[in-house]
Amino acid sequence: MEKVLSKYKINKNTMAIMATAHTDYQAMVIETNRTLFVKQTPLSIIKTACLYGGSSYEGRRSAVIYLTTTKQKVPIPINPFANIYAFPTLSPNHHQCNWIFLNHVEMVKDAHTSAPSNIQSIILFKQGQKLMMSESRAVLVKQMQRTALCLFYFTPQKV
Repeated sequence: MEKVLSKYKINKNTMAIMATAHTDYQAMVIETNRTLFVKQTPLSIIKTACLYGGSSYEGRRSAVIYLTTTKQKVPIPINPFANIYAFPTLSPNHHQCNWIFLNHVEMVKDAHTSAPSNIQSIILFKQGQKLMMSESRAVLVKQMQRTALCLFYFTPQKV
């Protein structure tokens, strides 16, 4: 059994936070060079990271809604100064919601017909890793576009 962390701090290597249904942990965090298991829920990890990034989750979410008019599955600028932006795959309150970090995504492909029936798409990360997803490619691409718009609004501008 892997070591289970009680808490996790999002960093520049965080690629995805996956919800799990395990008795010992609630999230599987995929980083560029390792996978971690964490007792916190994915949403709890995101909310704590927002505070480290200088604002509350609710404040970030409200600002994104105001600026982009996106109201569902709102992407979150976790730490704009560190270029850390994430998007949820489902409603963040859904127990199976995963979070994907835009700056690590190379592309999203449709899954082949030989994939298990619940796998609809594959996220290809810049580091070469692949992540099988139950969401369609269209849903994930839309979330990536929303996050890119969020990045446009929140990236600190050089004067």
